[in-house]
Amino acid sequence: MIRAVLYAVGLVPAAATFAMGLADRLGADPVNVFERTLGLWAIRFLILSLCVTPLRELAGINLLRYRRALGLLAFWYALFHVTVYVGLDQGFDGAVLLADITRRPFVILGMVAFLIVSVLAATSNAWSIRHLGRRWRAVHRMVYLAGLCAAVHFILSFKLLRVEPLLYAVVMAVLLLYRLLPGTVRRGRLAQR
Repeated sequence: MIRAVLYAVGLVPAAATFAMGLADRLGADPVNVFERTLGLWAIRFLILSLCVTPLRELAGINLLRYRRALGLLAFWYALFHVTVYVGLDQGFDGAVLLADITRRPFVILGMVAFLIVSVLAATSNAWSIRHLGRRWRAVHRMVYLAGLCAAVHFILSFKLLRVEPLLYAVVMAVLLLYRLLPGTVRRGRLAQR
């Protein structure tokens, strides 16, 4: 029940932005605003999913049962973001898309992040966990690479450095650094509580 509410609430920003677009309330460049908003929510949900373990280990707040939902919301927003880029921004022009994907670093990084979260979404089920066994954890650790690629993609998507993308990159880097701490150190913090 709570997961269903989480999905419903999690999709509100996409629905609201879409409705604003239909009402012509996204400003002078509505496609760009729509595309960036969806990408921003993808990063936000990715960060929220990565915060689950530190919250449990450092604060004793156990949200593990919601991590999959947060990760899947990140995937859906990334899918919406890529769909708007491919369809509305580039008009399904294969030549332009191929040039972007092979030559523009920020697009390459965005596509790498999207491919990784797509694999993670496809393997976020009991069947995959059973059939991949220990490899499942290795596959799902790629989320950190996806997060870093997404953060750098966000920074490079602007012509000038902006504070907001840098803040998201710092948060992503802190989460990665925390994950790189030896498990005994992290578990020791939990035991101290």
